[in-house]
Amino acid sequence: MVSSSEAIRERVRRKGGGGNGSEGMRKLLLGLGFLVQGFRCFPWMAVNFFLKDGLKVDPSTLQILQCSANLPMVAKPFYGILSDSFYIFGQHRVPYIAFGAFLQAVSWIAIFLSPSNISFFTITLYLLLGNLGASVVEVANDAMVAELGKPPSSSSKNSPNSSSGQVQSFVWIAASVGGVLGNLAGGIAIDRFSPQVMFLMFGILLSIQFLVTIFIHESSLDLPKSPSDRGIKTQLSELLVALRKPEIYYSILWFAASYAMIPALTGTMFYYQTEHLGIESSVLGISKVFGQAAMLLWGIIYNKNLKSMSPRKLISAIQATMAVFMFSDFLFVKGVYRMFGIPDSLYVVLFSGLLEVLYFFKILPFNVLMAQLCPPGCEGSVMAFLMSALAMAVIISGYLGVVLSSFVQVRANDFSGLGHALLIQAVCTLLPIYCSSCIPDGVKVKTKPKEG
Repeated sequence: MVSSSEAIRERVRRKGGGGNGSEGMRKLLLGLGFLVQGFRCFPWMAVNFFLKDGLKVDPSTLQILQCSANLPMVAKPFYGILSDSFYIFGQHRVPYIAFGAFLQAVSWIAIFLSPSNISFFTITLYLLLGNLGASVVEVANDAMVAELGKPPSSSSKNSPNSSSGQVQSFVWIAASVGGVLGNLAGGIAIDRFSPQVMFLMFGILLSIQFLVTIFIHESSLDLPKSPSDRGIKTQLSELLVALRKPEIYYSILWFAASYAMIPALTGTMFYYQTEHLGIESSVLGISKVFGQAAMLLWGIIYNKNLKSMSPRKLISAIQATMAVFMFSDFLFVKGVYRMFGIPDSLYVVLFSGLLEVLYFFKILPFNVLMAQLCPPGCEGSVMAFLMSALAMAVIISGYLGVVLSSFVQVRANDFSGLGHALLIQAVCTLLPIYCSSCIPDGVKVKTKPKEG
């Protein structure tokens, strides 16, 4: 039986995290981690222009690289099991964050030091190494968020979600701020510096993250305690048990499928906007800033007003909104908005950036739901499996987009079939809504009977 003092400590940890010191250190570590994660759009904007203008690759090749670079993300369950199972110097989250930041710093600085005529194969290897480091960092960060975001077992009926979602909203806002800063700085820097200099800037930022992380000891974070003697077999067994739960299995399956079945046209739209319409890089940067600002606002609105809403209804509504915006892109490509006097650059700023981030609006409420469903002790493994499924879905989506672009015969100098591709994309986006019953309406928190 849990003692009253232990229950009080648990309640205090949920409210404030064991004192202002530990709460501040957690916010520093997680805030910096997700800020840098959001700022990754800064070097990737440079990568897109470097490949297009420097290496002269076509839209399909650009999109294939964008998708293939995410392959290390697919192995996230393995990193999650390692993080859950093996402690390094008595710590099982912070050392992985430091190691991942180090790998990323090495990757981007290596690209900076490479000659300007670097081969496509070599830059692909460096980007894979960078995403390997990013995936390790994300797994450790997501595991900590899941651990800190679980609802107390003794919550009352009136406030079952009183603390649930606050940590997720905080890191979501941090990542959004990083995205805003990254896109704003990227849109300005791409016209003033070479892509290689931008790679160096991001490498320096990652080096700072690495130095900050190695000086933080996990004991100062007051994280929930879990057994440190678990092996990989035990952790894998617990992960499989968790994934056999219908509410977890079907939710993840639906979530991944809702991304995988939508053909992504990001590379094609990038070339359409820059080559065909002549949109300046600064406008694209402002567009992405507008989108990231929308993500930031979404995190605030969700935390204040939407946490109590049914996850199924909220995620389905986001899915339908995505389809509406894709149909709007079809009207844009067909010149309908131009007929009403709306400049192409204004549409790109207001709608293109917003559509790009709408893809990720589902992640926040879904992460909150999964943190509530996740069994204690394997948060890292389950959340890593979820992110792995998402990464694989995004890769499949990107490859389907290349196939669709080829099918409608979209090329670097011929975008006549782009409208048909956007219509097909919108229809594919609506299909998952019909199976949204796979998502639970919420998590019922069991209350302990009062002792007489």
